[in-house]
Parts: sequence; structure tokens; C-alpha cells
Amino acid sequence: MFNVLAIIAAYLIGSLSFAVIVSKYYGMDDPRTYGSGNPGATNVLRSGKKKAAALTLLGDAVKGLVAVILARCLQDTLNLSDATIALVAIAALVGHMWPIFFNFKGGKGVATALGVLLALSPATALLCALVWLVMAFGFKVSSLAALVATVCAPIFAFFMMPHASWAWATVFIAALVLYRHKSNIQNLIQGKESKIGDKAGKS
Repeated sequence: MFNVLAIIAAYLIGSLSFAVIVSKYYGMDDPRTYGSGNPGATNVLRSGKKKAAALTLLGDAVKGLVAVILARCLQDTLNLSDATIALVAIAALVGHMWPIFFNFKGGKGVATALGVLLALSPATALLCALVWLVMAFGFKVSSLAALVATVCAPIFAFFMMPHASWAWATVFIAALVLYRHKSNIQNLIQGKESKIGDKAGKS
């Protein structure tokens, strides 16, 4: 029973969309109504509000981190299996992508995935963050940086995760992030993908 409750709790934590919450706090337009329509830090940055974008990035990462850390801290007390921790990590990301509090219209999961990985294996998360930074500064395309880091994540995980179930969870997490970036992949192929910091009008 506690295993199921832990997974549900992680999904609910993941469902807190900080792009929408932060934008509402600052009196900004709903990020789902402009640019790419994606409630994430990159799209919030298109509004020109760098502080709001930074808070969105931080909030989305922290919620993934908190969801998994809570489960790990309570693992012995609630007798949660390592496989449950893996499912908690996935549930937090699913909550971000399909949030129950925001009509199931969520973000693409890069920041939340990073937070989840940080809770599972700091070394894996830091390597992925390093890959993202190198690609982002080199090419100025957030989605390309995210895609490359996402592809690298399972490779790092199988070398660095303490449990096989967590490494396989990373594979599933990577697959979800790639799926949510399918439109970006098409735009990259067509040379239409926008660069970091580009402004965007209403959709």
C-alpha cells in the first residue's frame, strides 16, 4: 500500500507546474498561450522575464528532487523497494508532463528529469547537466542540448546508478523526454528550431 501511495504522491508533486505558478505570481501571460505553448523555463524566457524563467527552472528541478528524496528518506520506514523508488522517479516526471492540476498540459520534462536524476545519482545528473551546458553554449539551441543530454543519461546511469531498476527507470525517463520533444526534433531536422532567448508572440 505504501508503495502505491509513494508513487501517487510523486505524481502529485510533479503536477505542480512552476511555469504557470511563477507566471501567475508575476502577473505574466500563461506560458501555454505564447511561443511554443510549452509550460517550461525555455518558453517562459521568451517572455523576456529572466528571473521568472530561472525560478521556473529551479522549481521544476526541485520538485523532481524532492519527490525522490522523500521516498528515499522514507524507504526503510515504509518498506519501499528499490523498484518503487524507480517508479516514484518516473511518476514525478509523468506528473510534470501530464499534470492533473493543469488539465494534463505540462512541460517537456528536462528540468524535472534532472532533479529526479540528481536524487537517484548526483554523478549522473551532473554529467548530464555538463553535456547540456556544453551543447547549449555551443549551439544556443535548448532543445538540441536537452536531446543530447537525454540520450547520454541512460549510458551514464548504467555505469553510475547503484541499482539496476534505477538505471532502467532512467531509460524510461529518457524515452519520455524524447517523446515530448518530437516536434522539436522535426524542427531541428527542418532547421526551424528557435534559439535560446528568442522572443515569441502569442500563439
